[in-house]
Amino acid sequence: MTTPPTQKRRFIRGPESIVLIVAIALAVVVVGLVGTEVYARHHAASVITDAVQCEVQDTAKVSFSSTPPVLWQYLTGHYTDISVHTAGNQVRDAKGMTVDLDIQNIQVNRSGDSKGTIGALNGTITWSADGIKQSIQDAIPVLGDLVTSSVETNPSDGTIKLKGLLDSATVKPQIVDNGLSLQVVQLKALGSEKSTQSVQQHLDDLTSKATKNYPLGIHADGVKVTDSGVEATFSSSNATIPASSQSQTGQDCFSGL
Repeated sequence: MTTPPTQKRRFIRGPESIVLIVAIALAVVVVGLVGTEVYARHHAASVITDAVQCEVQDTAKVSFSSTPPVLWQYLTGHYTDISVHTAGNQVRDAKGMTVDLDIQNIQVNRSGDSKGTIGALNGTITWSADGIKQSIQDAIPVLGDLVTSSVETNPSDGTIKLKGLLDSATVKPQIVDNGLSLQVVQLKALGSEKSTQSVQQHLDDLTSKATKNYPLGIHADGVKVTDSGVEATFSSSNATIPASSQSQTGQDCFSGL
C-alpha cells in the first residue's frame, strides 16, 4: 500500500500575509527603538541630574528637546538643548533659591582634562523673600534679630529691607566678583555691637557660598528685585566641561558625566 506524500504546509498564502509579516517586523523595530530611546533619555537625564544636584545641593529635573531623539544625540555626542529646573528648596546654604538653566550645543569629546564643550549656558536664580529671611536666620545666627519680623522687597529702588523688633537693615542686591551680593546701604542696630562692616562680611559669606565658584565659567550677569524676592541671571559660553569638579561639599560632581 502506497502512502500519499505529505504536503508541506504553506505559511505564505498571499500578499496579505506578506504585508502582515512586514508590519510585524516594523512594529518590533519601532518598539525596540522606542524602548532604547526611553532608556537613553532616562540615563542621560539621570547623569546630568546627579551633577546638578551635587553642585546646588537640591533636587533637580532635567529635560531634553523633543528633536532630535536623545538616542541620536548620544550616538553623535552632540546634545542640542538641555533644560534644568531645581526644586527651590535651597542652593547650597541659601534657602528658598531656585535655579533654571538652558544649556545649548553640548559636544561630548573626552580628551585629557576635558569631557567636551558647551556652546552656551543661560540661567536664572530666583531667591524668595522668605528664603532670604530663613537663610540669614539659619546661616548667620548673629544677624538673626535683623529679620525676626519680615523681609520687604522694593522693586522701585532695588532694595530689600530686613526688619527685626529693634534692628533693621536695608540691602541692595548687586553683582560683585561674578556673584550675587547683598550690599548694606543702611543699618539700624539699637543697643548692639553690629557694624555695617561686620554685617556686610556675614552677608558676603552667605551669598558667596551660594552663587560663586561654579564650574564651566558660570558668572552672574545681572540682578533685580521683584515683588517676591530677588532674580539674578547667570551665563557662560564656549566652556570646557572639566573631567572633574569639586563642589562646596568636596564631592567630584563631574565624575559621572
